[in-house]
Amino acid sequence: MPDSQPQPPHSSSSSSSGSSGSSGSSGSSNPPGQRDAAGLLLCGARLTDGRTVDVRLGGGRIEAVGTAGSLSTTRCSGARVDLGGYLLLPAPVEPHAHADTALSAGCGPVSHEPEDVQRRATEAALLQLGHGATTLRAHVRVGDVQELAALTAVLQARRSLRGLAELATVAMPRVLTGVAGADGLATLRDAVKMGVSVVGGCPDLDPDPTGYVETVLELASEHGCPVDLHTDATDPARLARLAAMAGGLRPGVTIGPCGGLGRLPADVASRTADQLAAAGVTVVCLPQGGCCAAERLGTAPVRLLRAAGVRLAAGSGALRDAANPVGRGDPLEAAYLLASRYGLCPEDAYDAVSTSARAVLGLPEVRVEAGFPAELLAVRGDGLAGALSLAYSRIVVHRGRVVARTSAVREYCNSAAATELGLPRQGRQELS
Repeated sequence: MPDSQPQPPHSSSSSSSGSSGSSGSSGSSNPPGQRDAAGLLLCGARLTDGRTVDVRLGGGRIEAVGTAGSLSTTRCSGARVDLGGYLLLPAPVEPHAHADTALSAGCGPVSHEPEDVQRRATEAALLQLGHGATTLRAHVRVGDVQELAALTAVLQARRSLRGLAELATVAMPRVLTGVAGADGLATLRDAVKMGVSVVGGCPDLDPDPTGYVETVLELASEHGCPVDLHTDATDPARLARLAAMAGGLRPGVTIGPCGGLGRLPADVASRTADQLAAAGVTVVCLPQGGCCAAERLGTAPVRLLRAAGVRLAAGSGALRDAANPVGRGDPLEAAYLLASRYGLCPEDAYDAVSTSARAVLGLPEVRVEAGFPAELLAVRGDGLAGALSLAYSRIVVHRGRVVARTSAVREYCNSAAATELGLPRQGRQELS
């Protein structure tokens, strides 16, 4: 898929002509965050069950789904987008990103100046939006020398992205126990006051990992916040204690990337998975690799976790930073790897980056049915397996508006073989 700067999205009536500014793709001049009252009609989209349909959107929701052509004849004062040749899916989300360090690889020492963090976080969110992720959860370091500067910058990026994408934040203090932990806890409380969506951190870095987890869970319970802990999950006894403490906590506990689970003996990993399932703990795996330079390679045992009943979601992790200088931040790549490397069927693999990932973020379910949120991704292809295999051209819908579009054209020179076989392709006479 071509790597390019974010471009203003556009939509069309019966073709892809016509464009608009960054406020949307409906041809209106609505400011960011304002829904297009005129609605949007998606024409001729293919669904995963094989049907070809028209989908009418309005007020940020799906208003109607009908057979192809049935809605295009109704009055619609809004824009129309021709989705012939596209597969229409619930939009994926990104449950595990690192906005403060994204896009910092190859730039020498990473700048933590607020303006640089805000620029990187905004660009990273737009890149991931172009891939289809309309909501992102970003882990942000707080405390130490930076105090709350990086978090302030990411929260500013969140405000600037309003109407294009949703950016949730997880505050990650380094230490929460002992004398040094007092400052970390005070910083974490300040982060909650600033409006972070989730409390978390990396207990593996604390001298007392269990004490760290207990402190986070207590604070989350006090403020009614979700918990998202970054851990390699190499210690089954520690995970058992976490499960015992987390059971019943609402609105829920998530851990990831848990690559260490895959390195445990099979019987130990299975017992641990049962404990996590019983406690309602969600695991977010990173099929593209770890997102901390100290982590060993490996992915959580996805099939074992699913068999145990653990809710499993998949994220992208590092996006071109020190941990993974070639990270793409693409949820469809995560789904592709779950299918190709870890043996999930395409439907289950895509569920891990869409429905299950949305549940992790506390978002409502999305289906291509009337009444559901208009959070959609159209991908060039005639089936889910093909879409995960290639996934070149994409159209992203957020709150009922096209907010991003990526188009890819593959061209070949003319050949007698292609003509004789009747192969569908785009050709150029001048290619040699």
